[in-house]
This record gives sequence, structure tokens and C-alpha cells, in this order.
Amino acid sequence: MAKEIRITKSKFVRVKCPKCDEEQVIFGKATTTVKCLKCSNLLAKPSSSKAKIKAKVIEVLK
Repeated sequence: MAKEIRITKSKFVRVKCPKCDEEQVIFGKATTTVKCLKCSNLLAKPSSSKAKIKAKVIEVLK
């Protein structure tokens, strides 16, 4: 019996904090607010499907 592998469209995103320039990896569909680990600046807040990212997106990780 073969196992079914599920492929999701959700991605992780590397962002740069606009306040302190610290880079951080966050989930593109975050369900909670995401703050910078260094300065506690708001980086993303949840929305209906995708998170509203308030920081500069550097790279979308696969």
C-alpha cells in the first residue's frame, strides 16, 4: 500500500526587520503575530489566509 504525500502551497519566508535589519525566517501563513527576535518590532500579523508581512521579504524558501 503506497502512502500519499501531500504537497502544500505554504512557504517559509526570510524577512529583514525594517527597524534593526535583523533577518528572520517566518511562516507565510502565520496564525499569530510575529515580532522581531532582536527588537520586538512587528514583522507579520495574521490575515484570513496569508499573513500580512510588514517587513522586507528577502527570499521565499521552498
